[in-house]
Amino acid sequence: MRSKSSRPRAIVLGNARTRSPPKRGWRATGPGGGSPVAFVHVCHHCTRPTFHDEGSQQFPGVAYGEPAKGIGDDSVEKLDEEARRAMSVNRFTAVVLSCRGLLMHLAVSRGAAPGESFVNYVQFLADNHYMSPDAKDWVGHIRLKGNEANHVINTMTRDDAELLVSFIQILLKVIYEFPSAIKDRIASAKGAA
Repeated sequence: MRSKSSRPRAIVLGNARTRSPPKRGWRATGPGGGSPVAFVHVCHHCTRPTFHDEGSQQFPGVAYGEPAKGIGDDSVEKLDEEARRAMSVNRFTAVVLSCRGLLMHLAVSRGAAPGESFVNYVQFLADNHYMSPDAKDWVGHIRLKGNEANHVINTMTRDDAELLVSFIQILLKVIYEFPSAIKDRIASAKGAA
């Protein structure tokens, strides 16, 4: 296999969150200089490499969705990133288990006592109006899928994982990002006055 410099093309690299041309790239061709079989691109933001195989699968993949802003709780931020990163490498059972754990961390970050059961954490979120009454069905679904992934020899599908991580992202935006954004706007308005 020989390497040739590949022409830059705008892509979202695994360590970046924006579409841009990489800083540098290489392509590997098959024997005799045939069609490219792999690409390595280096991000100009973080200088880390991203690999694309002959089937265009990317390693590391791009984290699913967007992180919520204004969280301020390391455990919640880390579990959100973990679930979204697990989506990027097709680890759907890990996504489901991360979402279940994320709900527990979310409840504790908002004042629930550590060491409670999952059901108590869900009840805490509902009782304290962190989710709408209709969202209890979503949380119940996360509980069932989490139990299935944790206690039954079963693997989760992309659909299972996408549904759960998408719900979690909405919940994180409602609980953290939207209140943080309005506080920042109010503070800016007071500072400008």
